[in-house]
Amino acid sequence: MAEKTSGNEGSERGRASGAAEKARGAAGGASEKAARGAAAEKIARGAAGGAAQKDAADAPAKRSHKGLTARTPAPALDLSKIRRYRLATRKSLVAHGALGRPLHAGTTFGRFFQGLPDLLAGRELRAAVMAIAEARRARRGVVLGMGAHPIKVGLSPLIIDLMERGVITAVAMNGACVVHDFELAYSGSTSEDVGPGLRDGSFGMAEETGRFLNLAIRQAAPTGAGLGDGLGHVLATTKLKYRKLSIIAAGDRLGVPVTVHVAIGTDIIHMHPEADGAAIGATSLRDFHRLAATVATLDRGVFLNLGSAVIIPEVFVKALNVARNLRHKVGDLTTIDMDFIRHYRPGVNVLRRPTEDSGRPIQLTGHHEIMFPLLFSAVLEELGG
Repeated sequence: MAEKTSGNEGSERGRASGAAEKARGAAGGASEKAARGAAAEKIARGAAGGAAQKDAADAPAKRSHKGLTARTPAPALDLSKIRRYRLATRKSLVAHGALGRPLHAGTTFGRFFQGLPDLLAGRELRAAVMAIAEARRARRGVVLGMGAHPIKVGLSPLIIDLMERGVITAVAMNGACVVHDFELAYSGSTSEDVGPGLRDGSFGMAEETGRFLNLAIRQAAPTGAGLGDGLGHVLATTKLKYRKLSIIAAGDRLGVPVTVHVAIGTDIIHMHPEADGAAIGATSLRDFHRLAATVATLDRGVFLNLGSAVIIPEVFVKALNVARNLRHKVGDLTTIDMDFIRHYRPGVNVLRRPTEDSGRPIQLTGHHEIMFPLLFSAVLEELGG
């Protein structure tokens, strides 16, 4: 009984000791919490004091800035001392003689063109007309460089007519022109919707186009002919239903040089099994040499780039360089760039660089199907038809 009592007493003492430990721990925690709170309060007081000190430091500057603005306003200008001149002594950029003239029903094209404002693009258009007309009167060359878009917007009959009239004396085209020129001559239609064909891989896979053109190029290569000459001969001698729509065939018929300048891989015929890189390269290189020889005779002539953003501007500047390197005088050159947007390479390689020492650059911006007929209708009016 005494042992049991003693055990109970020990148990009670353990519980008491544990309670005391908990109490001491709680007290310590409270003390630590109180210490942390005191530290936080001290930091807050310090921050508040710092902010107050900053405000106190800033306040004089703000007040000083505001006071300076208020105390020293900018001096008023005395407009009575303005210097002026008489309007009659000023050189004005727009004069009444340059203004447009009203149109009337039944007006002839000549009167319509004369009535355009002689300002900005209107003045540039007139300059292009006069440059082409004067070159032909002086029996100087007018070379047309072109991309494929002019063919796709219906200008082939107009270009052929100008070749027949002797207004355009040579044509330089990129490789895509060959595709559309042939398809018009072969079927009377051209240009496909690329998107749907690209999805299933049928884009550019017209069998007649790939086979005819590649075989014609392969046939021309061993003869020493250029790509334009070789295709021109085949197109001119093949009984195609719409042959009269071919610029290349017209060149062969009229004796007007038509050169073709190809970048391998850029044209749909390069995807066909008949394509021969050696033949394409050899015939296109000959055409580059032929164009360089043509450009060598272009002193006081005209080069017109119609819708080629890269290939023709690059080829032209190299052809011009070859001609000048071989000591041919090609100066007083008028270069014209026509496109519906302005591009970098035509700007530097057709317009600026070739005319830096002499000549005149002209840039006409607008849709080919409108601007080209407008330009050459005015040229024919100037030449008397």
